[in-house]
Amino acid sequence: MGRSYFVPRSAKGEGRILYVFTMKSFAFTAAFGLIGGLIWYLLSLAIPNFPLVPGLIITGIFGGIGYVIGALKIPDSKFMGPFRKAGGEYLSEIILRAITFKKRKKIYLYNVNRGGK
Repeated sequence: MGRSYFVPRSAKGEGRILYVFTMKSFAFTAAFGLIGGLIWYLLSLAIPNFPLVPGLIITGIFGGIGYVIGALKIPDSKFMGPFRKAGGEYLSEIILRAITFKKRKKIYLYNVNRGGK
């Protein structure tokens, strides 16, 4: 009789940072956190003596939005309504696809030959 071996469910495997972040979600969190830090810096230039706590909150909110965009997958559930066809895809891929769809302003017309002419 042969030996049995453990086969992982996901052979794709994503590298993890600090157990919470994947490489993609960490990059999105850092990028959005930098945007929040830039807004904090601009507010501190515009408003003298801008307090520390609201700046940290702004940076944290932007970092949280980046984490959600980088890590969230749309569930494959009948309760998702119009997003059901996107089940199992990352939110970042859906946003990227929507941006490229809006950027291309082409209209494709198809001539459907009805009646055999």
